[in-house]
Amino acid sequence: MNEAAAFLLAALGTYLVIALIWYILQVIAYWRVFTKAGQPGWKSIIPFYNQYTQFRISWKVPYMYWVWLACIVAGLILGAIDSWAAYVGAVGSVAAMVIGILATIKLSQSFGHGTGFAIGLIFLGPIFMMILGFGSSRYLGPQD
Repeated sequence: MNEAAAFLLAALGTYLVIALIWYILQVIAYWRVFTKAGQPGWKSIIPFYNQYTQFRISWKVPYMYWVWLACIVAGLILGAIDSWAAYVGAVGSVAAMVIGILATIKLSQSFGHGTGFAIGLIFLGPIFMMILGFGSSRYLGPQD
């Protein structure tokens, strides 16, 4: 094996270890936040269901998760088509991102924090989720 291949394998291995640690931190943080909000912690383990649970504990609009998911699907499916549908897919992707940011702001507000804390949740999610879960933040309920 030459040096370049060894370097690439080492880089890939390092990336996988960091990604696994990041995921474990996120599951632990979501578990604590969900239990604070009166939801079972196991919901943090299942992809997409953890996002659905986050939407339910932070936002009073019950269908917003499905709008978000539809935007993601539209972005993925329509974005792969090489025509006008790609533009619609791009709009769907941007809409999904905006709804996700709004949901993060609502999560911050449902624990009594403001937009600054929501920015921390967006960029340093597991750390700020641990602050929500293990800190003194109290769950206030879903926001409008």
